Amino acid sequence: MKELYLVLADGKIYKGFSCGAEGEVIGEVVFNTSMTGYLESLSDPSYTGQILVQSFPLIGNYGVIGTDLESGKVHVSGYVVKEICEEPSNFRSEGGLSDFLKKYNIPAICGIDTRSLVKRLREYGVINGIITSDPASIDLQKVKEYSINEPVKAVSLKKNVKYYRRNHHIALIDFGYKKSILDNLTKRDCSVTVFPYDFSANEILEEGFEGVVLSNGPGDPKDNTTAIGNIKKLMNSDIPLFGICLGHQLMALAAGGDTNKLRYGHRGANQPVRNEKDGKIYITSQNHGYAVSNEKLPLGSSVLFSNLNDGTVEGLEYDSVTRFSVQFHPEASGGPHDTEFLFDDFVNNLKPRNECHEQEHVSKDK
Repeated sequence: MKELYLVLADGKIYKGFSCGAEGEVIGEVVFNTSMTGYLESLSDPSYTGQILVQSFPLIGNYGVIGTDLESGKVHVSGYVVKEICEEPSNFRSEGGLSDFLKKYNIPAICGIDTRSLVKRLREYGVINGIITSDPASIDLQKVKEYSINEPVKAVSLKKNVKYYRRNHHIALIDFGYKKSILDNLTKRDCSVTVFPYDFSANEILEEGFEGVVLSNGPGDPKDNTTAIGNIKKLMNSDIPLFGICLGHQLMALAAGGDTNKLRYGHRGANQPVRNEKDGKIYITSQNHGYAVSNEKLPLGSSVLFSNLNDGTVEGLEYDSVTRFSVQFHPEASGGPHDTEFLFDDFVNNLKPRNECHEQEHVSKDK
């Protein structure tokens, strides 16, 4: 196996071996603590511009399953694992993970001490890094200065796409949406029109949509000034809104709140949150590096969920109960599914449509 290196912006070097595509890549190094769901993570648009480290030591056990992907391609810039399984065992498997990474031209490194790497990231925070075969030739200053440029624009649809079912008609704003969000809406008999990130609030209001879902996505929420302005217009109307992850942060900014970058983010399928209304605890899947500031909550909002580990805001409810948002992923395809009921809460806020829509198959690839 070819030797490969992960070099952090602070000069720390981890030596391993190539288990993906050839090439050199710079990215923001982040870690995910999930034991399963690696396919969902690799194809999640929220990882755009990032080098993903899996803290669980053995990855690829159940191979590659196309229907588990959350979008039409891999979005991580690079991939880091302790050990990659070369002989997956699963009746649904369509191939091995190494070949999958090569197919999508994703540089990947295995054989390094990911426990040490994750401990370093937890202590010092998120840091840029580079996957390279020649650590002596790299420009550390270039690595330090790397930033993700307009990631939402890069992953969002370029034009509207309609998914017909029947009953309610929902607008889904694509800031980097996961297929599971769409699936959770269509299986509740909703027709869904997916809009690009630079959508028009006036168009949505004029076309009579019964509700709007603001999706997850990558990057700093404050960079999305046009979207924030359009969301503010929606919040000044009476249309029901449901924000997820980045959508949650954008709703908060539109309503006068603030966001801040977390030390190393929340990425994994084991994040505990508390419902502040009834005290119930839920285990959630999360993938975010920013959070709504506890010190500057949006006007007219109250905290709906809180993170039990660090007290960060995990959900907000606005003056109208038809408008709420969550930082975690209730649609988590790899699980847990504790909070999937939030889609029912959203749909129950809508009024049934009289007209039915002819069922039409539309490709889920972006």
